Amino acid sequence: MNKHETRDLLEKVSSGIISVDDAVLKLKMKPFEDLEFAKLDHHRQLRQGIAEVIYGAGKTPEQIQKIVSAMMAHGQKTVLITRLSAEAANSLKFDSPFTYYKMGSIGIAGAMPKPDGHGKIVVATGGTSDMPIAEEAALTAEALGNEVTRLYDVGVAGLHRLLAHADDIMSARVIIAIAGMEGALASVVGGLADCPVIAVPTSVGYGASFGGISALLSMLNSCASGVSVVNIDNGFGAGYLASMINHIVCV
Repeated sequence: MNKHETRDLLEKVSSGIISVDDAVLKLKMKPFEDLEFAKLDHHRQLRQGIAEVIYGAGKTPEQIQKIVSAMMAHGQKTVLITRLSAEAANSLKFDSPFTYYKMGSIGIAGAMPKPDGHGKIVVATGGTSDMPIAEEAALTAEALGNEVTRLYDVGVAGLHRLLAHADDIMSARVIIAIAGMEGALASVVGGLADCPVIAVPTSVGYGASFGGISALLSMLNSCASGVSVVNIDNGFGAGYLASMINHIVCV
């Protein structure tokens, strides 16, 4: 039960359509479902505003199938599956629509929701090699109800490429800056934008990049204010956080 459904339930109690006892029964229903190999947190959307997401790596196609089916049977209209391999995706069969995005290793069961965020999320990458992590971030944000603009291969080695999209940068409500190598993109974007910037270091780079640690340290030491940093290659975490920010109501 999400926040809208809970509000609807309480309004029905207020108007006398259903009894208090019936409403209490609905709210008391077990907040998780035990599938033996997984315990589904059906109340997460009520608590956090975003339903549970499936981490696909390490799960069998059969396990993923059962988890998605249980979520959708409980009323979840869009189920996001991250780090899903192409082999596992090819084994999944659902009655509802299912789309696999190979670039971001993302599976989405059900319909993609209409954007209901309050602004635009910009996802920018330093290079083309950062696109798999960028697509994980962008698709996560879209599956959570956000409008996303993609700016790929706009790294600081050719600063004019980024500056050509100054309007997108300066009109965004949240920006996700994704880069490997020395990770300088986040600082440059942070110096241009008046919105929160979420930096994602990637494991892209030559030997001395230490699998993304070089970019991580650069981003943590950014001289630009308003830059936060998630873990190496954590596109999902960036997309999730950007969605939370984009859904905050301004008063």
